[in-house]
Amino acid sequence: MRIGMPFALSSYTYYPLWKIFLEILGQEVIPSELTNKSILDLGVKSCVDDACLPIKIFHGHVLFLDGKADTILIPQIMSVQKKEYSCPLICGLPEMVRYSIALKTPVLELKINLYKGGEDIAHNMETFGLQFTNNKKLLKHAFQFAYEAYVKQQKALQKGFAPEWMGQNLPQNGSFFGTLGVLGHPYVLYDPFLSGHIIRYFAQTGFDMLTPERIDEDTASRYAKTLPKKMFWSAGRHLYGSAMHMAAKKVDGILYISSFGCGVDSIIADLCERIVRKSSKIPFLLLVLDEHTGEAGIKTRIEAFCDMILWRQKNGRDVSPHGQYIHCAQGIL
Repeated sequence: MRIGMPFALSSYTYYPLWKIFLEILGQEVIPSELTNKSILDLGVKSCVDDACLPIKIFHGHVLFLDGKADTILIPQIMSVQKKEYSCPLICGLPEMVRYSIALKTPVLELKINLYKGGEDIAHNMETFGLQFTNNKKLLKHAFQFAYEAYVKQQKALQKGFAPEWMGQNLPQNGSFFGTLGVLGHPYVLYDPFLSGHIIRYFAQTGFDMLTPERIDEDTASRYAKTLPKKMFWSAGRHLYGSAMHMAAKKVDGILYISSFGCGVDSIIADLCERIVRKSSKIPFLLLVLDEHTGEAGIKTRIEAFCDMILWRQKNGRDVSPHGQYIHCAQGIL
């Protein structure tokens, strides 16, 4: 069976897990192309207006695959941690696609739900695999092999080495300007079209790049526990914990890249900015993207942010960047 896999949203995290698992079970995986203008336009036309940009892009990837495969895989990632949920739109993704697009190709659902505990992702994947084979030994082997590939990718990202599809490794350990913390969901940061090729551009700025994927889960969870209340979004917990780790590490600046309409980011980005500004003097920039955002605009904002940090490093003693007046020019205006 030819299974189309939209290369959007959760695929930026779980692509090797799903691809290798299905291939070992004898299926042919057909991934969509990386996001481009035509895929974006397809998604914007077919999706509801108030959805965030990554959800619209996912709809475009589904339409790109329609008619090119026997079925299209649409993951429903309800929960990947006990007592935590994924984004509500990702939880309802199969239903959104079905009621937004009149597809010629049937939909294949993959449901991951670990909210109640007692089950793990292996159980969810092996249950999903029963649609292709009843050989439980083969299912266990397929999951084990695929999970090892997924872990290998995550460890490589922690070290700054990107998968082949990203095209370029993260800038690291070679800068004399400093390090910038760059926050955002993987399907925003690592989508070249959506993020304006930010990975490639950061290599030209002279700053190292510290992303949430370079911060291990235990570290992010430890910093997230400083909140007075448990975070009930897994992605939000990791982003917040990563931001607090970056602030504690004294990075030279923090850049949060969000997509317009993201419900998780509307809370987490504001929370991170408030606490970082209150507890440190680290510059913080929130950059919000939508379907009208051009690559030149993204680069201009990042360039200005980097220039501000360099000016601050060079001239911070003479002109205060922290809000206190050193002198007052009277009589000029």
